[in-house]
Amino acid sequence: MEVVSKYRVIVVGSGPAGCTAALYLSRADLKPLVLEGIQPGGQLTITTDVENFPGFPEGVQGPKLMELMRQQAERFGSEFAFESVEKVDLTSHPLTITTDQKIYECDALIIASGASAMQLGLESEKALQGFGVSYCATCDGFFFKTKEIVVVGGGDSAMEEATFLTKFATKVTIIHRREEFRASKIMLDRAKNNPKIEFLLDTIVDEVIGSKETGVQALKIRNMKTGETSNFPTQGLFVAIGHTPNTAVFRDQLELDERGYLVVKPNSTMTNIGGVFACGDAVDHVYRQAITAAGTGCMAALDCERWLTGERITERWDLEKGEEARR
Repeated sequence: MEVVSKYRVIVVGSGPAGCTAALYLSRADLKPLVLEGIQPGGQLTITTDVENFPGFPEGVQGPKLMELMRQQAERFGSEFAFESVEKVDLTSHPLTITTDQKIYECDALIIASGASAMQLGLESEKALQGFGVSYCATCDGFFFKTKEIVVVGGGDSAMEEATFLTKFATKVTIIHRREEFRASKIMLDRAKNNPKIEFLLDTIVDEVIGSKETGVQALKIRNMKTGETSNFPTQGLFVAIGHTPNTAVFRDQLELDERGYLVVKPNSTMTNIGGVFACGDAVDHVYRQAITAAGTGCMAALDCERWLTGERITERWDLEKGEEARR
């Protein structure tokens, strides 16, 4: 497999965090390589209207926003490669990143690999993502004003999402496969005391009924105790069963919390290994917004640039370029 050593910094992930990190790095003349992964552009590429990203008063399509962010990073010298990281060796410098196509050696690494919303695993769910099926109430709640919608889940995230959605929807039904909840008592009580929220327990969703033209119209649901199925009319489905950070490839070398999110030092984006930085949803399990991911991408790039300078790596690269020019 080809070994490539010409990049000082590699960015893993091409969502808002990765593209912003690449923009700042390239503006500092570091010309990073961005490994896009299996979903170039990240979760925004499966989002239709984005109306809460600053600078777009009329809103912007998720894929279009990511296209613009990529173009801006490329304008200043960032390179993008449609490759996925398969393993890493971060035990010594240069760092070694092995993808499905090449082996890369670099002095610094920014991880912006994001997190993936856990899904129900239904074909109809996948087909209607962005057309009535959502995984983020903060992102999409506004589009469900005066509608009746469903939230699937039984943890704190589901209770929080449902409570937030009552600002817009006329009714929110929480569907949960059990009678017991993983949610904390305070979050569960808050949802139970909300007059707009109803509960449908011991129930799972078998199918999402609708089309891209009509949006979600109903759910085919099944009672776990009786096996009885029925159609439940609704105009939207929010799946809130958790997120999985895309950090498995780093598990044996970087510090992760109990949920698999990368741990960074306080007031920093530095991981437990020098020269390795993390940002975006691979770190953040609280806010999970495009704008906060972009912000931490900026922070990671600034931290990375300062680390390179402090470690005299930038100086070494400049010296090597001068020697090559003299040859």
